[in-house]
Amino acid sequence: MPGLRAQVVTETEVVREPVTEDEHDTDSPWVVLVWNDPINLMSYVVFVFQKLFGYSEAKATQLMLDVHHKGRAAVAWGTREQAELDVYRLHEYGLWATMQKDD
Repeated sequence: MPGLRAQVVTETEVVREPVTEDEHDTDSPWVVLVWNDPINLMSYVVFVFQKLFGYSEAKATQLMLDVHHKGRAAVAWGTREQAELDVYRLHEYGLWATMQKDD
């Protein structure tokens, strides 16, 4: 076909995927909260805190008392992935746990 020429690309264009808010927040501190419930015994909650997080009996007892009297306690901090894992593990032991970005 007369008049048609192939276009030559001389520059390389780098295309980057859009940055999402999650990409920036992944390594920001997250906190794991355990909430009071009417089911688990206080001694059991102390046991779980010791087993999962390696807390001393005194520290685990203090956190359990915070849960009991204040309705919740922050039991762990870390990256988003670590917080997700901690929440999952607490759920496996029957505790009500959530995570949130630490302000």
